Amino acid sequence: MVDAMARLWRIIAPIRLRLYLGILVTVGASVVGLMVPQVLEALVNKLDTSPTAATVWIAGGVVIALGLIEAVLLWLRRVFAIGPSTNIERQMRVRFYNLILEMPVAFFNDWGSGQLLSRAQQDVSQIRRWIAFGMIMLVSSAATVLVGSYMMARSSWLLAGTFLVVIIPIVLLTYRFQQDFSVLTRRSQDLNGEISTTVEQSVQGIRVLKAFGRARYALSNFDVSARALRDNEVRKATTTARFDMFILALPETALGICLLLGLFQVNSGAMNVGQLASFFATTTLVVGPTRMLGSLFGQAVNTTTALERYFEVMDSTNTIVSPDNPVPVDVEHATGELVMDDVRFRYHDAPADQPDLLRGVNLHIRPGETMALVGVTGNGKSTLLQLIPRIFDITSGQITIDGVSVHDMHLDDVRRLTAFAFEDTTLFSSSVRDNVLLGVDPKLPEAVQEEIAWEALSAADAGFVAELVDGIDTPIGEQGFSLSGGQRQRLALARAIAARPALLLLDDPLSALDTKTEERVVGQLRAVLDNTTTLIIAHRSSTVALADRVALLDDGQIVAVDTHQQLLRTSQRYRYLMATPARGGSEVNI
Repeated sequence: MVDAMARLWRIIAPIRLRLYLGILVTVGASVVGLMVPQVLEALVNKLDTSPTAATVWIAGGVVIALGLIEAVLLWLRRVFAIGPSTNIERQMRVRFYNLILEMPVAFFNDWGSGQLLSRAQQDVSQIRRWIAFGMIMLVSSAATVLVGSYMMARSSWLLAGTFLVVIIPIVLLTYRFQQDFSVLTRRSQDLNGEISTTVEQSVQGIRVLKAFGRARYALSNFDVSARALRDNEVRKATTTARFDMFILALPETALGICLLLGLFQVNSGAMNVGQLASFFATTTLVVGPTRMLGSLFGQAVNTTTALERYFEVMDSTNTIVSPDNPVPVDVEHATGELVMDDVRFRYHDAPADQPDLLRGVNLHIRPGETMALVGVTGNGKSTLLQLIPRIFDITSGQITIDGVSVHDMHLDDVRRLTAFAFEDTTLFSSSVRDNVLLGVDPKLPEAVQEEIAWEALSAADAGFVAELVDGIDTPIGEQGFSLSGGQRQRLALARAIAARPALLLLDDPLSALDTKTEERVVGQLRAVLDNTTTLIIAHRSSTVALADRVALLDDGQIVAVDTHQQLLRTSQRYRYLMATPARGGSEVNI
């Protein structure tokens, strides 16, 4: 808890002065409020000796003035704290999102989307509430209790001591509450993350659930998680209720005992009526902050848990980063020449006794050349393409573009040199225009962007866009589910083409197309690929036909590179692949 709060204290360094001022005016408001019982004491004693209307008016005026001062100070607390705390919240959320964007793909194998979402939203909001309210009110409440105890002692040391002794167990109860509540809070936040992940996955996979009739099964599993969260929330509420019971009962018990003792004190002449009235007016003001300390400790526990969950993600190590001194790259005039030299790769979670997925890949793609990459399903073709823009990092070897290692370039330059059309099409819940122009410089004039978009759509044979309700500005919905599989794939292909990269990477871009559409797309692509260096994963003869040369990946290595016709004559393995659709080849023997 201490470490988490210490890290938060470093984060809020830029706004500490504003927070100090917020604490100062809040404590000032509490002290001003505690002045009212002193006025009451003077009024009662004055009326007891020489009652006059002027005394009442003066006392009333002083109380009104103190109330106005207290109100202004409380308003200033919000002025000093709310704005800066929301800015810290924004910065934390932006840093969190930036980290997610920068982390390697392997990171997302360990973190569910719902867990990340709950940390970015719920946990950061909890931290902001603590900065803006909880932290300030904790200091203010503690100050109110201390100053109020002193003022009670001025009225009667006996009554003040009795009151404090009776409520001392609150400290012990608070410590125990903090331990129990911390465990329950962490479990609730984790369960919320799991539920968020389940809902998100169900929304994305709703068609699969419906198609297989598994909606009831998904609901049953969700109900188990929801019940677990409900039970944990009940335990949290029970723990809080038990704590609140003592927090409410102990001060009331103390007041009852003090009332009896105070009456004896007044009767014996040890204190006057004004002092007794002041004591009880002060205790009324102290009891509230005393009770609030309990809820503030609970909020501190919630905040500590939120901080720990937040920092769990923020402390993740990014293994794919730009070099300290990147080599400058002329992206505009790059040719896209690609060389892979003894490239090896294995996934970080692969068993130790399992061989590398890629075991010494050597490949050279000349500028402007289109090369098809073929091999059996699951042998690492898609992974090989993803090594080029460093979506994954090679285990050893070297990959160069125009003679410069991708590991010596800035990541932004590497990914500006390349564009990727993935096999599993991913579209964003936005307009067709936004999806197609994702890789295009947003600083370009709108007319130029419009021209690029339509050229790319035409090259991908995506003319259907013009027939949509709002044309290129039509929203395509979550994951583009309002479109067919072939339409989504053509938009993804258009997005890659629109980026106008030096090196175009296509992962089986025609797999969802029917034969006639595929013929049209192939015809359009020939013109586009004529001057663009391209590496394309091919499972169909039509896709292979786009290539100048074909590379055969087998057993983690490139075992042959030649034209399609030459490989058919010289490679038995290649002929087998082309004749066997189930293993990744064409539907037609060619």
